[in-house]
Amino acid sequence: MRVAILDDYQNVALSMADWSDVAARAEITVFNDHLADPDAVVERLAPFDVVCVMRERTPLPRDVIERLPRLKMIASTGPFNAAVDVAAAKERGIYVSTTGGYVESTVELTWALILATARRIVDESVSVRSGGWQTTVGPQLGGSVLGVLGLGRIGSRVAHGSLLPAMRAENTSERPSGLKAKSSSPPKGLPVCVSKTFETTYAKRDSFILSRSTSGPKSNS
Repeated sequence: MRVAILDDYQNVALSMADWSDVAARAEITVFNDHLADPDAVVERLAPFDVVCVMRERTPLPRDVIERLPRLKMIASTGPFNAAVDVAAAKERGIYVSTTGGYVESTVELTWALILATARRIVDESVSVRSGGWQTTVGPQLGGSVLGVLGLGRIGSRVAHGSLLPAMRAENTSERPSGLKAKSSSPPKGLPVCVSKTFETTYAKRDSFILSRSTSGPKSNS
Protein backbone atom coordinates (compact mmCIF):
# COMPACT_ATOMS: atom_id res chain seq x y z
CA MET A 1 0.00 0.00 0.00
CA ARG A 2 1.20 3.51 -0.81
CA VAL A 3 0.27 6.67 1.10
CA ALA A 4 0.77 10.24 -0.17
CA ILE A 5 0.87 13.34 2.03
CA LEU A 6 0.26 16.51 0.00
CA ASP A 7 1.24 20.16 0.47
CA ASP A 8 3.42 19.64 3.53
CA TYR A 9 5.15 22.97 2.90
CA GLN A 10 6.90 23.01 6.26
CA ASN A 11 7.78 19.30 6.24
CA VAL A 12 6.15 18.73 9.64
CA ALA A 13 3.37 16.21 8.95
CA LEU A 14 5.33 13.14 10.06
CA SER A 15 6.32 14.84 13.33
CA MET A 16 2.79 15.95 14.24
CA ALA A 17 1.46 12.44 14.91
CA ASP A 18 2.58 8.86 15.48
CA TRP A 19 2.81 7.32 12.02
CA SER A 20 4.58 4.13 13.14
CA ASP A 21 1.57 1.83 12.58
CA VAL A 22 1.04 3.28 9.11
CA ALA A 23 4.73 3.12 8.23
CA ALA A 24 4.83 -0.54 9.24
CA ARG A 25 2.14 -1.39 6.69
CA ALA A 26 2.60 1.13 3.92
CA GLU A 27 5.10 3.25 2.03
CA ILE A 28 4.65 6.92 2.91
CA THR A 29 5.64 9.66 0.45
CA VAL A 30 5.58 13.32 1.51
CA PHE A 31 5.24 16.08 -1.08
CA ASN A 32 6.40 19.53 0.06
CA ASP A 33 5.41 21.36 -3.12
CA HIS A 34 2.01 22.27 -4.53
CA LEU A 35 0.53 21.30 -7.90
CA ALA A 36 -2.22 23.54 -9.24
CA ASP A 37 -2.83 21.74 -12.53
CA PRO A 38 -5.46 18.95 -12.14
CA ASP A 39 -3.74 16.76 -14.74
CA ALA A 40 -0.46 17.00 -12.84
CA VAL A 41 -2.29 16.10 -9.61
CA VAL A 42 -3.79 13.00 -11.24
CA GLU A 43 -0.42 11.94 -12.61
CA ARG A 44 1.20 12.33 -9.19
CA LEU A 45 -1.51 10.51 -7.25
CA ALA A 46 -2.13 7.67 -9.71
CA PRO A 47 0.10 5.12 -7.87
CA PHE A 48 -1.30 5.84 -4.38
CA ASP A 49 -3.98 4.01 -2.39
CA VAL A 50 -4.37 6.68 0.30
CA VAL A 51 -4.07 10.44 -0.05
CA CYS A 52 -3.65 12.72 2.96
CA VAL A 53 -4.52 16.33 2.21
CA MET A 54 -4.10 19.54 4.13
CA ARG A 55 -7.39 21.37 4.47
CA GLU A 56 -8.23 23.52 1.44
CA ARG A 57 -4.82 23.30 -0.23
CA THR A 58 -4.93 20.79 -3.10
CA PRO A 59 -8.58 20.35 -4.18
CA LEU A 60 -9.89 16.89 -5.03
CA PRO A 61 -12.95 17.55 -7.21
CA ARG A 62 -14.96 14.92 -9.05
CA ASP A 63 -12.92 15.12 -12.28
CA VAL A 64 -9.75 14.32 -10.33
CA ILE A 65 -11.22 11.60 -8.12
CA GLU A 66 -12.77 9.77 -11.09
CA ARG A 67 -9.32 9.47 -12.69
CA LEU A 68 -7.76 7.78 -9.67
CA PRO A 69 -8.98 4.17 -9.86
CA ARG A 70 -6.48 2.95 -7.28
CA LEU A 71 -7.54 5.44 -4.60
CA LYS A 72 -9.23 3.85 -1.57
CA MET A 73 -9.08 6.55 1.11
CA ILE A 74 -8.80 10.33 1.49
CA ALA A 75 -7.73 11.69 4.88
CA SER A 76 -7.89 15.42 5.56
CA THR A 77 -6.75 17.66 8.36
CA GLY A 78 -9.48 19.69 10.07
CA PRO A 79 -13.10 18.82 10.89
CA PHE A 80 -14.14 19.12 7.21
CA ASN A 81 -12.63 20.01 3.84
CA ALA A 82 -14.70 21.92 1.28
CA ALA A 83 -12.04 21.21 -1.38
CA VAL A 84 -12.83 17.46 -1.42
CA ASP A 85 -15.86 16.22 -3.36
CA VAL A 86 -17.11 13.81 -0.72
CA ALA A 87 -20.10 12.69 -2.79
CA ALA A 88 -17.88 11.72 -5.73
CA ALA A 89 -15.58 9.81 -3.39
CA LYS A 90 -18.44 7.87 -1.80
CA GLU A 91 -19.83 6.95 -5.21
CA ARG A 92 -16.54 5.23 -5.96
CA GLY A 93 -16.31 3.55 -2.55
CA ILE A 94 -13.51 5.82 -1.35
CA TYR A 95 -13.53 6.35 2.40
CA VAL A 96 -13.15 9.99 3.48
CA SER A 97 -11.97 10.84 6.99
CA THR A 98 -11.01 14.01 8.85
CA THR A 99 -8.86 14.64 11.90
CA GLY A 100 -11.08 17.13 13.72
CA GLY A 101 -9.47 20.23 15.13
CA TYR A 102 -9.47 23.08 17.61
CA VAL A 103 -10.28 26.72 16.90
CA GLU A 104 -8.39 28.18 19.84
CA SER A 105 -5.05 28.27 18.03
CA THR A 106 -6.56 30.33 15.19
CA VAL A 107 -8.12 32.75 17.68
CA GLU A 108 -4.82 33.11 19.51
CA LEU A 109 -2.92 33.76 16.27
CA THR A 110 -5.51 36.34 15.22
CA TRP A 111 -5.02 38.29 18.43
CA ALA A 112 -1.25 37.89 18.21
CA LEU A 113 -1.30 39.49 14.75
CA ILE A 114 -3.64 42.29 15.88
CA LEU A 115 -1.46 43.16 18.86
CA ALA A 116 1.79 42.80 16.90
CA THR A 117 0.45 45.13 14.20
CA ALA A 118 -0.93 47.69 16.62
CA ARG A 119 2.27 47.79 18.67
CA ARG A 120 4.55 47.35 15.64
CA ILE A 121 6.33 44.51 17.39
CA VAL A 122 8.34 43.47 14.33
CA ASP A 123 9.62 47.01 13.67
CA GLU A 124 10.52 47.54 17.32
CA SER A 125 12.25 44.15 17.53
CA VAL A 126 14.35 44.95 14.46
CA SER A 127 15.25 48.33 15.94
CA VAL A 128 16.43 46.87 19.25
CA ARG A 129 18.32 44.00 17.60
CA SER A 130 20.16 46.47 15.37
CA GLY A 131 21.29 48.58 18.33
CA GLY A 132 18.45 51.08 18.39
CA TRP A 133 15.62 51.67 20.84
CA GLN A 134 11.87 52.22 20.82
CA THR A 135 10.78 54.13 17.72
CA THR A 136 6.99 54.38 18.14
CA VAL A 137 4.36 54.81 20.83
CA GLY A 138 1.85 51.98 20.74
CA PRO A 139 -1.86 52.86 20.70
CA GLN A 140 -4.37 51.76 23.32
CA LEU A 141 -6.90 49.37 21.83
CA GLY A 142 -9.42 49.67 24.64
CA GLY A 143 -12.39 51.69 23.41
CA SER A 144 -11.67 51.08 19.73
CA VAL A 145 -13.66 48.84 17.37
CA LEU A 146 -12.76 45.36 16.16
CA GLY A 147 -14.40 44.46 12.84
CA VAL A 148 -15.25 40.77 12.44
CA LEU A 149 -16.53 39.42 9.11
CA GLY A 150 -18.37 36.20 9.97
CA LEU A 151 -19.51 35.23 13.46
CA GLY A 152 -19.09 31.47 13.27
CA ARG A 153 -17.12 29.23 15.60
CA ILE A 154 -13.90 31.20 15.14
CA GLY A 155 -15.23 34.69 14.47
CA SER A 156 -17.46 34.68 17.55
CA ARG A 157 -14.51 33.74 19.76
CA VAL A 158 -12.37 36.48 18.24
CA ALA A 159 -15.22 38.97 18.69
CA HIS A 160 -15.70 37.94 22.30
CA GLY A 161 -12.56 39.94 22.99
CA SER A 162 -11.44 38.07 26.08
CA LEU A 163 -7.96 39.52 25.62
CA LEU A 164 -9.24 43.07 25.27
CA PRO A 165 -12.71 43.27 26.87
CA ALA A 166 -12.77 47.05 26.46
CA MET A 167 -12.88 46.77 22.66
CA ARG A 168 -16.21 46.73 20.84
CA ALA A 169 -16.82 44.16 18.10
CA GLU A 170 -18.48 45.05 14.81
CA ASN A 171 -19.91 42.49 12.39
CA THR A 172 -20.33 43.91 8.91
CA SER A 173 -21.89 41.17 6.81
CA GLU A 174 -24.70 38.78 6.41
CA ARG A 175 -23.53 35.18 6.36
CA PRO A 176 -22.53 34.17 2.82
CA SER A 177 -25.17 31.97 1.19
CA GLY A 178 -24.70 28.26 1.64
CA LEU A 179 -22.67 28.62 4.83
CA LYS A 180 -24.07 27.64 8.18
CA ALA A 181 -22.42 27.96 11.57
CA LYS A 182 -23.37 26.32 14.82
CA SER A 183 -23.81 29.79 16.25
CA SER A 184 -24.78 32.66 13.97
CA SER A 185 -24.87 35.13 16.83
CA PRO A 186 -22.09 36.31 19.17
CA PRO A 187 -21.68 34.91 22.69
CA LYS A 188 -24.07 36.24 25.32
CA GLY A 189 -23.04 39.60 26.64
CA LEU A 190 -20.96 40.59 23.61
CA PRO A 191 -21.71 44.11 22.34
CA VAL A 192 -21.92 43.89 18.56
CA CYS A 193 -22.64 46.78 16.22
CA VAL A 194 -23.87 45.56 12.82
CA SER A 195 -22.98 47.78 9.88
CA LYS A 196 -22.20 47.57 6.16
CA THR A 197 -18.63 48.87 6.26
CA PHE A 198 -15.49 48.76 8.38
CA GLU A 199 -14.78 52.47 8.08
CA THR A 200 -14.56 53.01 11.85
CA THR A 201 -12.78 49.82 12.84
CA TYR A 202 -9.22 49.75 14.12
CA ALA A 203 -8.69 46.11 13.10
CA LYS A 204 -10.63 43.71 10.87
CA ARG A 205 -10.80 39.91 10.94
CA ASP A 206 -12.33 37.83 8.11
CA SER A 207 -13.64 34.49 9.34
CA PHE A 208 -15.38 32.25 6.82
CA ILE A 209 -14.76 29.14 4.74
CA LEU A 210 -12.79 29.47 1.51
CA SER A 211 -15.23 28.36 -1.20
CA ARG A 212 -16.79 29.52 -4.45
CA SER A 213 -19.37 31.56 -2.54
CA THR A 214 -16.70 33.50 -0.62
CA SER A 215 -13.96 33.92 -3.21
CA GLY A 216 -15.59 36.88 -4.96
CA PRO A 217 -16.79 37.33 -8.53
CA LYS A 218 -14.69 35.91 -11.36
CA SER A 219 -13.14 38.32 -13.79
CA ASN A 220 -14.20 38.16 -17.43
CA SER A 221 -10.83 39.41 -18.60
